[in-house]
Amino acid sequence: MKFKTLLALSTALAAGSALAAAPAPKADPAKGKVIVEQVCAACHGVDGNSVASTNPTLAGQSQSYLLQQLHNFKDGKRKDPIMMGMVAPLSDQDMANLAAYFSEQKVKPRDATDKTQLALGKEIYRVGVASTKVPACMSCHGPAGKGLPEKYPRLGSQHAAYIVKQLHDYKLGEMRSNAIMADIAKRMSDAEMKAVAEYISGLR
Repeated sequence: MKFKTLLALSTALAAGSALAAAPAPKADPAKGKVIVEQVCAACHGVDGNSVASTNPTLAGQSQSYLLQQLHNFKDGKRKDPIMMGMVAPLSDQDMANLAAYFSEQKVKPRDATDKTQLALGKEIYRVGVASTKVPACMSCHGPAGKGLPEKYPRLGSQHAAYIVKQLHDYKLGEMRSNAIMADIAKRMSDAEMKAVAEYISGLR
C-alpha cells in the first residue's frame, strides 16, 4: 500500500513537472509581422522603432522579455489601458509570434535629447549613487545597455521619456511591479531618473 502511494505521488509530481516544463509555442516571426502591420505599427513602428517618445522601441529586445510583458499585460500584472486592450484578443501563439518578430528587428541608434544630463547619467549608470545605495544600472543591463536575455531587458537606444515614465511606475508600484526595480526607483530623485534616462537613450 505504501509503495502504491509513493508510486502515485511520484507519477503526479512527474506529470506536474512535465506540465510546468511544457515548451512555449513555436514562434513564427512572419505571422508576427502581419499582426504588427495591422495593430502594433501605429505606436511602435513596423520595424519596432517607435517615433513617439511615449511609446517604447521594441526592436532588438529580448524575445523572452517581450513575451513575458505581453503576458503580464494580458494577466493584468502590468497595467496600461491601451496595451491591456490590445493584447486581450491575442492568443499565446500570437504573442509568441510578435515577440519573435520584434526581437529580430534592428534597433536604430538614438542620441540623448538633453546632453547636459550625460555626466550625471553616466555616473549613475556605471557607478550608482553611494549615498542612497542605488546600484550601478550596468551591473544588470550591461555597459552598453544590451541587457541579459532571459533576465534583464535591453535599455540602450530607448526613449529617455519612456525610461523616466517606467522608473516612476516602479516607484509608485501601481502600473507595474518588480521588487528589485521598485526598491531602486524609490531611492532615486526625479533629477537622477532624468539624467540616467538621457544617458541610457544614447547607449548602443
